[in-house]
Amino acid sequence: MVSDRPTGLSLYGKPMSTRTDITMWGLTLAVTLVSAQVLAEPLSIQEREAITRLGSVQGRAASEINTLLDQVSKAGERGLPTDSLLNKLKEGLAKGVEPTRIDPVLRQMTSRLESAREVLEEAKARGMEEGNRQRALETLAEAFTRGATKDEVRELSRLAQDDRHKATQEELAAGAKSLAVMKEGRIPSKEGTALVGEGIRQGYRSSELLDLGREVKRRGSDFEEGRASLQQLREQVSRGEKGDRLFREDRSGSGSGDRGDRRDRGDREKRDDSGRDRPDRQDRSGGDRSDRIDRPEKADRVERPDRIERPERIDRPERSDRSGRGRD
Repeated sequence: MVSDRPTGLSLYGKPMSTRTDITMWGLTLAVTLVSAQVLAEPLSIQEREAITRLGSVQGRAASEINTLLDQVSKAGERGLPTDSLLNKLKEGLAKGVEPTRIDPVLRQMTSRLESAREVLEEAKARGMEEGNRQRALETLAEAFTRGATKDEVRELSRLAQDDRHKATQEELAAGAKSLAVMKEGRIPSKEGTALVGEGIRQGYRSSELLDLGREVKRRGSDFEEGRASLQQLREQVSRGEKGDRLFREDRSGSGSGDRGDRRDRGDREKRDDSGRDRPDRQDRSGGDRSDRIDRPEKADRVERPDRIERPERIDRPERSDRSGRGRD
C-alpha cells in the first residue's frame, strides 16, 4: 500500500507525499513519451499509407517508398515544413519517376529549407517579427530555388529595418522571391534589391511585393534598354505608390504607344508560334493519329465507280419494247 506521508521535497521545495510523487512523475513521463512520438512521427499514418499506395500503383517497392518518407520525416523532426516535400514526393511518384531520382531532389529542397531557416533566424535576432513562419520558410526556399542568394536576403533584411514599419519574416521572404523574379527579367541584383527593400520599408504586403517583381520582370527589356528607369520607379515606391499606380501609364496606353505596339506584336507572334506548334503537339501527343488520317485503303473504298455507273439498269430498251408489244 502506498503511503501518503511526506517523503521529501517537491520541485518547489515543499514536502511531497509518495502518492503525489508517483503521480507527478508518471504524468511527466507520459508527456515526454507523447512529445517524443510527435517529434519522431511528423507524418501521419494516413499520409504514409496514401503515398505507399501511390508508389505501389507505379510498381515501386514499399522499402523504396519508406526511405523517401523517412527523409521527409527527419526534415519534420528538425522543425522544417514538410508540405512542399510531400507534394514533390507525390508528384514524382505519380509521374512514374524512379525513387533514386526523387531522393536527391528532396535532399536539395531540404537543404534550401535549412538555408531559409538560417537566414530567418538571423533576421529574428535583429528584431524582425515572425509572421507566418511556415509560409516564410517555404517562400524563401522557393526564392533560393529561383536564384536569390543568402547575401541578397541579408541585405534586404538590413534595408527593411525601419521605425515606421515593422517588417515580418513573411514579408522578407516575399521580397526575396520578388527579387529572384526580377533577376529572371535580367534586372541587376543591386538595383532590384534596393527597389524591393524600399517596398518593404513602405509597408508593401507580401502579395504587393510579389506583384512588383512580376511587373518589373515583364518590363525587363524596357529597363535594360533605357526606355524605363529603375531609379524613377524606386522614387515612386518611396512616395508610397503601390502597384496599381506605378504602372498605370502602361495599362492605360497613354505615353506608351511603343510599348503597346511591342505587346501587340508579341501577342501576334505568340499566336503564330502556337499555330506552328500545333502539328508538333499532335505528333507528340499521339503519332497514331497521323497514321489514321492518311489511309489510302479507306479512300479507295469510297470511290466505287462500278457501283455508281450502271448503264444496264438505267437504260433497258429491250424490257420496255417487250411490254409494249404485249399490250398491243
